[in-house]
Amino acid sequence: MTKPQLFGADYSVYVRIVRLALAEKGVACDLVPVDVFAADGVPAWYLELHPFGRIPAFEHHGLRLFETAAIARYVDEAFAGPPLQPADVRQRAVMAQIIGLLDSYGYRPMVRDVYVERVFRPKSGKVSDEALIAAGIEKSRTCLAALARLKSDGDWLLGSGLTLADLHAAPMFAYFVKAPEGRKLLGEQPELSRWWERVSALPSFAATEPTS
Repeated sequence: MTKPQLFGADYSVYVRIVRLALAEKGVACDLVPVDVFAADGVPAWYLELHPFGRIPAFEHHGLRLFETAAIARYVDEAFAGPPLQPADVRQRAVMAQIIGLLDSYGYRPMVRDVYVERVFRPKSGKVSDEALIAAGIEKSRTCLAALARLKSDGDWLLGSGLTLADLHAAPMFAYFVKAPEGRKLLGEQPELSRWWERVSALPSFAATEPTS
């Protein structure tokens, strides 16, 4: 079978989500580097794959996709391996809700406002925006509380089985806990803390660790 191609950079939260899904399904892929921050802008050839110039994009047997949730669902349904979506329709709805919650209310405060401002900018010799961090902390607290309420009993966000919801959340948390504020907020949610210990111990999590 022709390997799928994933376009993007391994540091990207959203690229890593797809890489996690592929790893859990046991599917090898070619990661084609795309620098969306290049001095000359997004490469013209890439806009054929993603008209908005974001990452990732995905191609397999002539099918081209963008948007991480759509790619991850395709990976789960197109390849053999353990299912990554609940069989129960109600649980699938909650899974979709968690993914939407993370995209709409989690990614920006947890990663862009807390991690980038507290950890990434100082490493680059830049000054953190403390007001942005403070606002990000409050939004992240709300997000984590909502996620804790939605979490089912069991090891994973939807209970006893690993799903796309876990794989969507894990890369965001990976950056979030690099900031002391992120670790403190996560510590206020014991169930999510135990979930984080489990998901961050997955072999697929180690295999998709960013190189940069």
